Amino acid sequence: MLIAGIDEAGRGPCIGPLVISVACIEKRDEEKLIELGVKDSKLLSARERERQFRELKKILKEFRFVRIEAEEIDSLRDRKSLNEVEAMRVGELLEGLEEKPEVVYVDSPDVISSEFEKRIRKFISFNPIIRAEHKADQKYPVVSAASIVSKVERDSALKELEKDFGPLGSGYPHDEITIGFLRKYLHQNNSLPFIARKSWITNQRILEEKFQKKIVQWK
Repeated sequence: MLIAGIDEAGRGPCIGPLVISVACIEKRDEEKLIELGVKDSKLLSARERERQFRELKKILKEFRFVRIEAEEIDSLRDRKSLNEVEAMRVGELLEGLEEKPEVVYVDSPDVISSEFEKRIRKFISFNPIIRAEHKADQKYPVVSAASIVSKVERDSALKELEKDFGPLGSGYPHDEITIGFLRKYLHQNNSLPFIARKSWITNQRILEEKFQKKIVQWK
């Protein structure tokens, strides 16, 4: 029986892409993931994630990921909730698999976890069992595997962006490096970079902070 796990990385950051991944494995081979030591990617060091990712490429029957860039997130959020955007991309990932899984485990962002299953089913043409649960990345090894793929790919995306923009930090609102970069960029260019999610409250506050100050100074 083919099973699949789905998880994301980068839902909360105000910079960079959101990455969603699907990892597929035969149920009989699931023990290999446990032996590898897969966990929720946030519980692993960057080095350990990289090591496990190399091994996952050998163990998984198939995996895919999609990056949703900051500008696309902002555009889609004009019409859809972020949960709906995620479900749409999850559906596209599942539809693109060479072999369709019989059971899909997914980390649910919806407050009522089962609601995410309903969202996903709108975007797929087959009928797997879908278990959408909170903290699925800590419960199911195949979801942990997807979590690792997503995190490694998001980290790789940030490293690529840093070649052009310099240090970005983690991209999260609590990161002083991230906030420092955004304020400096805004000061120098009078706008936020295309890699910043303009619809995020953190970035809106940074913009308000700068332009309200300018109005006060002008008065």
